[in-house]
Amino acid sequence: MKQRGGEYRKEIQTLDYDYHISEEDESGQSELVNQEVGELDMSGQQFGSEDVFTEIPNQSSSVEGVLNLEPDPFMKRLLHRHNRGIPKPTYEPELSTNVKYPMNNYVSNHRLSESNKSFVNQLSTVAIPNSVQQALADPRWKAAMNEEMKSLQKNESWELVECPPGKKPVGCRWIYTVKYKVDGSIERFKARLVAKGNTQTYGIDYTETFAPVAKINTVRVLLSLAANLDWPLQQFNVKNVFLHGELSEEVYMDLPPGCMVPKKQCQKVCKLKKSLYGLKQSPRAWFGRFTKSMRAFGYRQSNSDHTLFLKKQHGKITTLIVYVDDMVVTGNDPEERKALQNYLSREFEMKDLGPLKYFLGIEVSRSSEGIFLSQRKYALDLLQETRMSGCQPVNTPIEKGLKLCVEPNQVSTDKGRYQRFVGILMYLAHTRPNLAYALSVVSQYMHNPGEQHMNVVMHILRYLKNAPGKGILFAKNVDHQSIEVYTNADWAGAVDDRRSTSGYFTFVGGNLVTWKSKKQNVVTRSSAEAEFRGMALGLCEALWLRLLLQDLGYLSRQPIRLFCDNKAACDIAHNPVQHDRTKHVEVDRFFIKEKLDDKIVELPKIRSEDQLADILTKAVSSQVFSKFLDKLGMCDIYAPT
Repeated sequence: MKQRGGEYRKEIQTLDYDYHISEEDESGQSELVNQEVGELDMSGQQFGSEDVFTEIPNQSSSVEGVLNLEPDPFMKRLLHRHNRGIPKPTYEPELSTNVKYPMNNYVSNHRLSESNKSFVNQLSTVAIPNSVQQALADPRWKAAMNEEMKSLQKNESWELVECPPGKKPVGCRWIYTVKYKVDGSIERFKARLVAKGNTQTYGIDYTETFAPVAKINTVRVLLSLAANLDWPLQQFNVKNVFLHGELSEEVYMDLPPGCMVPKKQCQKVCKLKKSLYGLKQSPRAWFGRFTKSMRAFGYRQSNSDHTLFLKKQHGKITTLIVYVDDMVVTGNDPEERKALQNYLSREFEMKDLGPLKYFLGIEVSRSSEGIFLSQRKYALDLLQETRMSGCQPVNTPIEKGLKLCVEPNQVSTDKGRYQRFVGILMYLAHTRPNLAYALSVVSQYMHNPGEQHMNVVMHILRYLKNAPGKGILFAKNVDHQSIEVYTNADWAGAVDDRRSTSGYFTFVGGNLVTWKSKKQNVVTRSSAEAEFRGMALGLCEALWLRLLLQDLGYLSRQPIRLFCDNKAACDIAHNPVQHDRTKHVEVDRFFIKEKLDDKIVELPKIRSEDQLADILTKAVSSQVFSKFLDKLGMCDIYAPT
């Protein structure tokens, strides 16, 4: 399961650095008292059951089971060592004139409306703390931490006990994020205490854990329909969704970092009585409860995506898709949307976030032209973190004709750094289909990266610098039910194992909704076989989209149009002749032939130069690359004049 660990992190987490806390003794000497990141001294504080919870900025007391977050006035933070701490940002707009390639040459908000301009500007004004020490130094974040602890106290989430012999407590940490209003102003600072689920032991701390989260492909299909049919998009959030589930397992947790208790309490742990963010079993308990509530209100789950809830009545439809506690509601039944909002507000503590603007780190802008998705802030944060804000940009994410492999005597690179960069870039590909092939290539060497592989990752970052605000536009089209698929494959392109790479783009209602670039599982003996396997992969995705549209009530009577530029593969699909070139793909051959006979799919002819999926299977020139991006509906509303 894709677990949130509390609030889904919409900002890039920067690299971890060590912060040491010192205490001045009577002789004025600085004594190192803690080695743990973000941990404060817990001695010297009274801990009474009659005390009230700490309020900012004065009171500093606590109650049983809830810990005091007020820092010790004698605690000081040492200056960063010269080789530690947060690197100096290389992207600062006011200093951009000192940079050879300033960022404001590649990103601008002059085309946005005033409300959108205010919103995107606010996203970059507040820095997210990297440690508990940074958070406690800011009254706004300290107040947010106190608010979270009050909520945990009210919920009776734990009690302080001695750790039983043989029990290993799970860790915990603070997650910080900023919540924005529709107009871009800051609504509140949010701090979330989450358990470190990776330290839990199966069979002891948890058993069943699976709970589905919304597929980003489904979200894009809904946005395409909303753009074509002028459906409104409304966003809801449920407060503290994981804190209501009762735990059947006996789980112990470390004391929250940054909290202080007397020495006699320092060795105690928190025995969890309620579910907590970050625990492996928390999402399952929440989703089960939410599903039960939605079914009771007359909604049913889609067979294509169980996080999509549908209700059809009087020829109208209302849809809700949920990603843990974030929900997007759309449809053409305004009365039902209002009734659903009132019902959910009674069942849970809901927040109406207004029109959809920011979802899972994706910025959503809407105008008369359509709906635009981008991850501008995500890309800018990534460039700043990797210290590539001032780099020279390039026009393609990977050099034309480049072939990577594992060389016998390759120069090694930092494996953890490589894996981190690739992982962050892969999430960026949710609105960047132009990165799909390059990321498919570099992700094949996560186990043993070399210097040449890291150079390609840096090349991708330099490409991001060229257009940090690029994204996909869902335009308003007349035919909102059509499904089109472009499939392609190279042949034996991988140098290491001579496997081929398949790729597909799928369009619903004229808008790009899904894509994939993937190395095939077997070695193919001909280009026709490689293309045929690519056709089967793209057709499977198109059939899923067809089922989704059928659930939504917008199934087209027209067949799926599957575009493949390999004549041999198309001939094999139409003619079930058993010969040497087809015996290796027998299952795929019958699968495609069956859909052709049932008139579910058709194979129109297409020229090779019009095959959009070409950029998913090989590195092409910048001219070809930019031509295809225009056809895919990619644009950049943040491009400077």
